[in-house]
Amino acid sequence: MTSSTSLPPVAAPASIYRHPGFLSFISARLMAVFATQVQAVVVAWQVYDLTRNPLALAYVGLAQFLPMLCLLLPAGDLIDRFSRKNILAISWAVGALCSAGLWWLSGHGASGVAGVYAVLVLFGCSRAFSGPALQSLLPQVVPREQLAQAIAANSMLMRSASIGGPLLGGVLYALGGGELTFALCFACFAIGTALLMRVATAHASPVGPALGTMWQRFGAGIQFIRSRPIILGTISLDLFAVLLGGVVALLPIYASEVLHVGPAGLGALRSAVAVGEVGAGLYLSMRPFNRKVGRTMFVAVAVFGLANLLFAVSTWFWLSFAALLVAGAADMVSVYIRGALVQFSTPDHMRGRVNAVNMLFIGSSNELGEFRAGTSAAWLGVVPAAVLGGLCTLGVVGGWTLGFKQLRTVDRFEEAAEATGASSTAGAAGNAP
Repeated sequence: MTSSTSLPPVAAPASIYRHPGFLSFISARLMAVFATQVQAVVVAWQVYDLTRNPLALAYVGLAQFLPMLCLLLPAGDLIDRFSRKNILAISWAVGALCSAGLWWLSGHGASGVAGVYAVLVLFGCSRAFSGPALQSLLPQVVPREQLAQAIAANSMLMRSASIGGPLLGGVLYALGGGELTFALCFACFAIGTALLMRVATAHASPVGPALGTMWQRFGAGIQFIRSRPIILGTISLDLFAVLLGGVVALLPIYASEVLHVGPAGLGALRSAVAVGEVGAGLYLSMRPFNRKVGRTMFVAVAVFGLANLLFAVSTWFWLSFAALLVAGAADMVSVYIRGALVQFSTPDHMRGRVNAVNMLFIGSSNELGEFRAGTSAAWLGVVPAAVLGGLCTLGVVGGWTLGFKQLRTVDRFEEAAEATGASSTAGAAGNAP
């Protein structure tokens, strides 16, 4: 017989989709991601349509990356010192202004790309704050026991917007040019900003006084990352694998000159990546795993590289579509594991700085990766550049597998928290260096 003093069993966490704070958060973010995806595909096609120069696509990525690099330090520090929700809302409002600027350029017959690059620089400034603010806000919205499930569901739903965004963007641009699509982006950013203000941050830790200078506080974040092989290996693996092997920047050239499918086909190719991501993310949100996570992440990145290699040599649209779909699914598995490892390994009072560095690495792999892909295509040709990128990704996987043993052998997400001491400091207040 059970003793009357026995504690009742702990109930299993409820579905993350029933959490009101998460639903408000995800609704706002869906609007912003949808706008970003539509804008990305239309800007890429519009720039290439105006210039017919692969190097022009490289500058699209560079214009967004350089502001992120310059604003890394103040972004991480401010996110740890002030309301992450308010910083994110301001960033999205600036994103709406950028969409309005592109809308105006399209509607007034601007024939050059200098104005587009100028707007993208401002958009890169907003992303320097919105990226780390988003990553740091989620642990304040949901409880720790639901965090891994929330990361999987969040990633899956974001990729859902990535399916409709590029496809719709390509179709609308083919039908009516950039004016209508940029107006839609403006509306989505504005709605997302309004919805964000309804998000409750019930699990935010109190913020203590800022100690030391901004340089000292940010230096503490850098030192924290350097001293934790799991965090350093996780974010640097993504940086170099996608920086050297990503093919998204080359899709306008493949759609126009290799596969001959036009802007609508370009939207479908970009959506193929998102379809694979959503399929894997939906599975992970319903059946999240928590065993052999380190080894699984390395396998997923290797599959990503192999799929990009197949895309590089394909001249059949549906084979290319399938290769990008597999690459997207593999990337989602990697994103799920990377996101959970970084969140579990980082105390809340340092998440802004750590996620600022993480988002710089992600920005480097995406925007700077676009610059690398564009310049490689200009020098080597589009197909050799894509093949070389896939081979480089596989080389990175091999090097990191040997160089980060602790990351390769981590079994459960909780082990990452134990290894870094984050579990014991997660509730620490303040911004002590």
